[in-house]
Amino acid sequence: MTHNILRIDASARYQGSISRDLGDDFIDQKPNATVTTRDLAQGIPQINETWVGATFTPPEARTTAQKATLALSDELVAELIAADEIVLTTPLYNFSAPAAFKAWVDQIARAGVTFKYTETGPVGLLDDKPVTIIVSSGGVALGSPVDFFSAHARQVFNFIGITNVTLVGASGGTEAAITTAKTELTKIAA
Repeated sequence: MTHNILRIDASARYQGSISRDLGDDFIDQKPNATVTTRDLAQGIPQINETWVGATFTPPEARTTAQKATLALSDELVAELIAADEIVLTTPLYNFSAPAAFKAWVDQIARAGVTFKYTETGPVGLLDDKPVTIIVSSGGVALGSPVDFFSAHARQVFNFIGITNVTLVGASGGTEAAITTAKTELTKIAA
């Protein structure tokens, strides 16, 4: 049976990116997996009024233009659904993830598709699956008072039905922090 990993990279850097390098090491420990990579640094469009209007139009009533507007969002949601496991790598820029991560969140958080509203509040519609979030930071430690990413990322996945979320940090960018993160990721991979 094929194990499908959706890898989402948010770092604007390629060379010298600690989060991307840790993601490489983690996925290398899963040699039999099929990996779909979504590189957010390549660009994720912001949602706009046209996009919102298309999402509020019933699928059977959408125009060709509305379907085209939602094509990327549909693709991103399909990647989430097809994945058995999700690996997100990101640095922290200015106390949170890069803006491309928020743009991705806006594209995948869709009423009636990845969550629904009920009388008792929103309910996620996606099957639960493991999510490993690998975070690098020059100085913001995960869980610190100025870490505005961890709770947000956990909430995003919980909101769409995915509650098995593990965050691994390499704060400070030191060799010791990277080694500690690698050790933690090896335990998760096992």
